[in-house]
Amino acid sequence: MTQGAGGREGLDEQVVLLVAGVADLAVSTLGAALGTVRGLLRRSDVADLAAEAEQDLRARGRIALDRCATVPPAHLEILARHALSRRASGDV
Repeated sequence: MTQGAGGREGLDEQVVLLVAGVADLAVSTLGAALGTVRGLLRRSDVADLAAEAEQDLRARGRIALDRCATVPPAHLEILARHALSRRASGDV
């Protein structure tokens, strides 16, 4: 492609180059991923790997849900409990 004088032709050329670059990246990434999958399928312990992957995903899901679902106690509530415990111990 040749350099345009600017304007619309230059923008079209940039878009085509960008799309071609993204397509090349996608093809090379897909090729690498397929090679990895083929290597995994040739292993004799594929069932064990799948079971471990499932267990790992469940554990990660549990951690993610716990992190999102747990609401920390209110700041003022913590301060009030701390003050009560100091009063009870006679540390005021």
